[in-house]
Amino acid sequence: MSDTGIEAPAHEVTLTDVAVAKVKSLLEQEGRDDLRLRIAVQPGGCSGLIYQLYFDDRLLDGDAVRDFDGVEVVVDRMSVPYLTGATIDFADSIERQGFTIDNPNAQNTCACGESFH
Repeated sequence: MSDTGIEAPAHEVTLTDVAVAKVKSLLEQEGRDDLRLRIAVQPGGCSGLIYQLYFDDRLLDGDAVRDFDGVEVVVDRMSVPYLTGATIDFADSIERQGFTIDNPNAQNTCACGESFH
């Protein structure tokens, strides 16, 4: 629910249980309970599009929102089609630590896994 009383549309991005727990712990460290996890797609990167993943305290017109056990994930209207079916996970291993995005819409990705088209 947004502040206007109009329910925001849903999106098709999934947050894994591990990622939910990590987001909650990051928010607790920050002492914030007013932030949402925003995922967006922007032009750039070696493959044409790049993911942006960050905390945001705003809800913008056209944002799609889904709640995962108290963690709100927000996707802007323009990014929704690029992220349908995507899964956000959190990896914590020797090789990699951080949020990962598994996106079935990405036809090609660059070696860093951060950009796609």
